[in-house]
Amino acid sequence: MNMFILLIFMRLNDPLMVKIAPLCIINGATQNCNYCYASTIIKNGLTLNGSQRYKCKVCKRRFVGNYKNRAYFPGTKENVIALNKEGCSVRSISRLLRICCNTVQKKILSLAKAACKPFISFNKSYEVDELCTFVGTKAKRVWIAYAYCRETKSVVDFVIGNRSKMTLQPMIDKLLSATPKIIYTDKHQTYATLIPADTHSTKYRGTNHIERKNLTLRTHLKRLSRRTICFSRSTAMLHACLMIYFFG
Repeated sequence: MNMFILLIFMRLNDPLMVKIAPLCIINGATQNCNYCYASTIIKNGLTLNGSQRYKCKVCKRRFVGNYKNRAYFPGTKENVIALNKEGCSVRSISRLLRICCNTVQKKILSLAKAACKPFISFNKSYEVDELCTFVGTKAKRVWIAYAYCRETKSVVDFVIGNRSKMTLQPMIDKLLSATPKIIYTDKHQTYATLIPADTHSTKYRGTNHIERKNLTLRTHLKRLSRRTICFSRSTAMLHACLMIYFFG
């Protein structure tokens, strides 16, 4: 067993071996750094609940050998991101990972804060459309307007609010700053006042790609499904889940 562990940590450059290594750490088979997997670690006092704390001499980070709180297990953040992208609600993630709902919400908000929107490429073609959903109650309807790049087949920006000029203008201005070839939208009147005529197009089937993306979003994210009791309880949580889904 010890020889097997030694071979794993001698091949840190192998991606497969890096994925296998944390399994030995969780099972307590060895004591190596949870972050860089180096073996040069020293004891660094105790936590408030009496668990031994360690410090890595290589990356200078501190960790606990055997975490008692499941929220701090290695890979928890990655699992939260993956489950969120698969449409699991906060309570579903809480049940699957066996951690508190409040902890799941805090992790989603912190992960969304760390995610960054990409830079918009110059001289590309974009499609813009809106997606209707609810926040808080079924009486409060909001719109998710987002921009889709035809060449890269990815979402580059989104905003949440109503379909007014005040909501859409920041996103449209960001697209126009990248000198796009053309911007396809539906015939909503607000777009005609924000996008120059030589760049704007409302031709038939011009928004086919983003309309198909709308279906993908409603399929992947349960909180966006039609005719359901599943919807976001706050705008902040809706924004956080979309940030993780698009850019996480």
